[in-house]
Amino acid sequence: MRLPILLMSAFLCAATASAQTSIRFSNDWKWEGPNAPVLLALDRGWYAEAGLDVTVDTGKGSREAIPRVADGNNWQMGSSDINSLIKFRDQNPDLAPTAIMVIYNTPPFAIIGRKSLGVMAPKDLEGRILGAPAPDGAYAQWKAFVKANDIDASTVTIENVGFPVREPMLAAGKVDAITGYSFSSYINLKAKGVGEEDISLILMRDHGLDLYGNVVIVNPDFAKANPEAVKAFVAVTVRAYLEAAKDPESAVKHVLNHNDVAREEVELERLKMAIAQNIITDEVRANGFGGVDMDRLERSIDQIADTYEFTNRPAAADVFDPQYLPPEADRMVP
Repeated sequence: MRLPILLMSAFLCAATASAQTSIRFSNDWKWEGPNAPVLLALDRGWYAEAGLDVTVDTGKGSREAIPRVADGNNWQMGSSDINSLIKFRDQNPDLAPTAIMVIYNTPPFAIIGRKSLGVMAPKDLEGRILGAPAPDGAYAQWKAFVKANDIDASTVTIENVGFPVREPMLAAGKVDAITGYSFSSYINLKAKGVGEEDISLILMRDHGLDLYGNVVIVNPDFAKANPEAVKAFVAVTVRAYLEAAKDPESAVKHVLNHNDVAREEVELERLKMAIAQNIITDEVRANGFGGVDMDRLERSIDQIADTYEFTNRPAAADVFDPQYLPPEADRMVP
């Protein structure tokens, strides 16, 4: 009698495994401190417990996940800059992914300069060389930043630099400033030997740009076919971000499981910067993690329109769909 029982048990286990919905997630960048929550949920088996077979991949910039997820064949979900998504939706209204959860309530977009090179404020960029990777989410906001700060952009030389050489070039004085994510470029620049006292961190949110940052996006066809799986993914991810905010020291260890060259103290500093500046803001404390203020999102689209000519301008409701979020009570910061 034991053999039939064992066979039945094996059958039930196989059936459970086959019932899991597969999701391939495209991260915006390599695995660093701010990405710890997704890896935490993966390593602790939270996605599997929710009936999901999740695999994750690194990316090469905050815009790369958009066409990946739009295609839907290899990646069903991902992390990307919502402002770049808005422009992509304008250009591809029938193809674009949908934002379903906010990661960065305020974006880490920044201009990073060196005081010793004379860059301490937006207007100091005039007559200077700005190193900016073409796919960089921060550089994508350059025109809006220029307008908000009355910068004479004709005097600024834009040098298209690769991500790996961006901070080294600034450290060597080959460019006067760079665009980047604050918590990455600031820490990378320190690692290249530039002292904190010499680094000027010009946050775009403090200089006229009231935008959201990275969001979780989903392929619309996949979401329509698998709404409960998408809800489960978002619920687990919200839980993971709140857990990481509560205990970043434990959360960051999961980055080390997926990035052999990561240094714990560096990634912990990066994670803590992201939590304090971008993830757990006053708005998030008041309204819960993961959602948007639709009026604010509409205003951000207005701001994008100041320097970008829309052909098929999306409304806030076209860009962000809140139906996959867990109840507000489950998204409040402890």
